[in-house]
Amino acid sequence: MSMVYDEYGRPFIILKEQQAKSRVKGAEATKSNSLAARSISRLLRTSLGPRGLDKMLVSPDGDVTVTNDGATILQQMQIDHPVANLMVELSQSQDDEIGDGTTGVVVLAGALLEQAEALMKKGIHPIRIAEGLEKAAAIASDALDKIAETIDIPTSPTDGEEKQEVLISTAMTTLSSKILTSQKRKMAEIAVRAVLKVVDWERRDVNFEHIRVEGKTGGSLQDTELVDGIVIDKEMSHPQMAKEIKDAKICILTCPFEPPKPKTKHKLDITSPEAYQALYEQEQEYFRDMVKKVKDSGANLVICQWGFDDEANHLLLQNKLPAVRWVGGVEIEHIAMATGGRIVARFEDLSPDKLGKAGRVHEISYGMTKGERMIVLEHPATTTAVTILVRGGNSMIVEEAKRSLHDAMCVVRNLIRDNRVVYGGGSAEIACALAVNKHADTVAGVDQYAIRAFASALDDIPMALAENSGHSPIEEVAAAKSRQVKENNPFIGVGVDQEANPDGHHSVDMRKLGVFETLIGKQQQVQLAAQVVKMILKIDDVITGGQYA
Repeated sequence: MSMVYDEYGRPFIILKEQQAKSRVKGAEATKSNSLAARSISRLLRTSLGPRGLDKMLVSPDGDVTVTNDGATILQQMQIDHPVANLMVELSQSQDDEIGDGTTGVVVLAGALLEQAEALMKKGIHPIRIAEGLEKAAAIASDALDKIAETIDIPTSPTDGEEKQEVLISTAMTTLSSKILTSQKRKMAEIAVRAVLKVVDWERRDVNFEHIRVEGKTGGSLQDTELVDGIVIDKEMSHPQMAKEIKDAKICILTCPFEPPKPKTKHKLDITSPEAYQALYEQEQEYFRDMVKKVKDSGANLVICQWGFDDEANHLLLQNKLPAVRWVGGVEIEHIAMATGGRIVARFEDLSPDKLGKAGRVHEISYGMTKGERMIVLEHPATTTAVTILVRGGNSMIVEEAKRSLHDAMCVVRNLIRDNRVVYGGGSAEIACALAVNKHADTVAGVDQYAIRAFASALDDIPMALAENSGHSPIEEVAAAKSRQVKENNPFIGVGVDQEANPDGHHSVDMRKLGVFETLIGKQQQVQLAAQVVKMILKIDDVITGGQYA
């Protein structure tokens, strides 16, 4: 403790124990960090796999989200612990880079920390553990390379349906653990068709800005469809305007159909009917001039970011110029990008070369009572743009379906970039665990403990799959591992949806079931989890708020 004096010279004592509360050091810091990260991992463990459970997340505003997507769950949670936030960022990194496997990477990191804590209790230094785990991650990545298979995928838009079937199977594997599992075949086909429509075959990459995913409550998941064009959740500004425009020339405006307003405060006194009539005529002239400039440019459809009053709406109707108002900024950009149009900020800048072009624009209606309408821009001129219109019984189902379709499209994109796959059901993890254990037998010294610990952590993924399916995890993983060794077949995994074998277990050849996962996604999981665990193990001092005791 130490003694200090206040401004009046009165002494008081500061106890060091109070300062120390804001600082955790040494082994206690490592254990505290490990516990925080493992608590996040345990939370997501029950959501892993096709039989994983969903989480209901309620925001402070009362908004409800139901999902089993790891990245979404962690984003919605309010997490204060700095190391637990590392797990959130880990899941987000996997989502940004791969788009799938966000739950698995957190579960694997939690299992690695659990094994590391057991080794620290035996007296092994955290740095030696971290180095051993890093070596084991490299061995596991090499093992994945060896067991990966190259599959035949489409390499041009004209390739047949046989090659697309592999992409559909991989997308179905991703959707097996989602809310869309009852419609996974149809949804996988939609995801594959959407990606193949917009893929850049030269670069072998996909620009997701050309794929819009729109949701509309009502109907069922079966009503989800792929639209060749752009769908916007708006309707024509006047009910008597044309509902269908062929060979549309689209004027895209970010300026309102209104008379200009002075920038400064103003007051206008009207003292006679003649002055009012002159003001009215002047306003009418503004409107007529605006509509004339649009007509002169050759446009037959106006899409405006802002609104316009009834006077402008009436003039547009009289001039047979259909219009859509209050279109959001993001949608305006998508429409301009897809139709080849330019966004015009002033009526004076309008010209024929700034108009967007689409083969057909029409209004569609949904529902029987409300008569909700949407506008579809089909066959845009310059680029291929598609929209997936998701239907569902309520907003929670629609939002979860949109997230699931995004994951499926990311997996298809990854396959187009690298057409090597490994097989699911925990078979890849079991094969890697066997390879890592085999290597550990050749290593002398302390490192072999950390390498074996990595193998044990890899077994945690198939164990979680079996546990979430109601099977005995240890027996199922032991049976699958035994068959892999006996048959020298790295594709044996835990068949959670299959009937039991004669021996009472559910181990099955995943290649026969067609359960694929992308190689780059699985390698990314192993590498990211190892890197984050190494970072956590190297922290031995947590100083909160910059205080130092």
